[in-house]
Amino acid sequence: MNHTLPVIKTTLPGPKSEQLMQTYEKYVAQAVSHYTKLFASKAKGALIEDVDGNVFLDFASGIGVVNVGHAPDEVVEAINRQADNFIHTSSNIVLYEPYARVAERLCSVAPVPDAKCMLVNSGAEAVENAVKVARKYTGKSGVVTISGSFHGRTLMALGMTSKVKPYKHGFGPFMEGVYSIRCPNLYRNDSGLSDEGFALKCADDFALSLKTSLSPDMIACVIVEPVQGEGGFVPMPPIFMKRLQEICNENGILLILDEIQTGFARTGAMFAAEQLGAQPDIITMAKGIAGGLPLSAVVGRSEIMDSVHVGGLGGTYSGNPISCAAALATIDNIEKYDLCEKASALGSYIRSRCLKMQEKYECIGDVRGMGAMQCIELVKDRGTKEPAPEMISRILAASLKRGVIFISAGMLSNVIRFLPPLVMSMEQTEYGMDALDAAIGESLQ
Repeated sequence: MNHTLPVIKTTLPGPKSEQLMQTYEKYVAQAVSHYTKLFASKAKGALIEDVDGNVFLDFASGIGVVNVGHAPDEVVEAINRQADNFIHTSSNIVLYEPYARVAERLCSVAPVPDAKCMLVNSGAEAVENAVKVARKYTGKSGVVTISGSFHGRTLMALGMTSKVKPYKHGFGPFMEGVYSIRCPNLYRNDSGLSDEGFALKCADDFALSLKTSLSPDMIACVIVEPVQGEGGFVPMPPIFMKRLQEICNENGILLILDEIQTGFARTGAMFAAEQLGAQPDIITMAKGIAGGLPLSAVVGRSEIMDSVHVGGLGGTYSGNPISCAAALATIDNIEKYDLCEKASALGSYIRSRCLKMQEKYECIGDVRGMGAMQCIELVKDRGTKEPAPEMISRILAASLKRGVIFISAGMLSNVIRFLPPLVMSMEQTEYGMDALDAAIGESLQ
């Protein structure tokens, strides 16, 4: 990649992307969504070049996946070395060292004492296996989620995901025994209580439900995203997490943290649990785990993980050796280049720029996040907080023509989220935020 900043050479999408789009639309099911009509040719660091030679600055990171940047040399080299040796045996048949080394490494970095691990392929698969393990260990079946959560697109995970359209619409019925408690979204605190009081009430309402509509002997686990992803980058207040953990411990309920989007340095620590003071029984991991290759993990206390009978967990592709090699190099990369610290610095700058834009533009109702996982929420009126989802597509399109890729989120479809690769330079970050500022201004004209 011979550029450090975006370069736009054609109309968007360019002619080659347009031609490929015709093939794509002819043969790919229309339900598979995409933010842009660009076709990538190469990617490096924080940049993506399309087939027409246009170069874009990537604030999406493949939806929080390439935390270490696109194609870092160390990860590419690890992939090539493993591919030269072998690509697949299935860990169910012939074991291999990368699986064992990844499990060892994940158990050492996860904030779970005396941990054991199992590997699978996707975030949804990790979530489903975590619930299976929790059910087996506790002998109970119920699952409690937080409103606004997203836990995946497979059928069991969809039952734990909040938003109906587009994720759940027409796919039911879903798994029984899933219950939801209110998300402590401080921006939308309409309780009349202080933010601390509201956060505690959200947890205490769950405690009350265990004495009324539910019972502790019904509930196997509570699953929580430390910062909601698709739900709109809503951080869980530490006081909420502390009280929720107390309730779980008092009632024999396992606490699962879904760190699929928050993990691997994204929030300024290897896992967000460290910043919230939470000690989960189980953590689910994916996205940033392997530099862009499909891999996910369930890490939990050994007595919990070992409660499952032999053969109860696994899968043909689980812990693919090339993905494992990439994961080891990715974790090395995070530690070598201190990407947790870099995430904090990136997030701090992005947040400061967004706060300045909030002073400038009335449509920015809230700025929130943790580390390099920040967002702005767009509203029509700051007083009523009525969402302004119609602005999102205009701002994303105006940013794209300036060579910057942003993506959206939110239960109300009115959030722009920032997930830059943690190797993004300050020059690139400044360019991206300048582009966003100009795009918002243009969209208001």
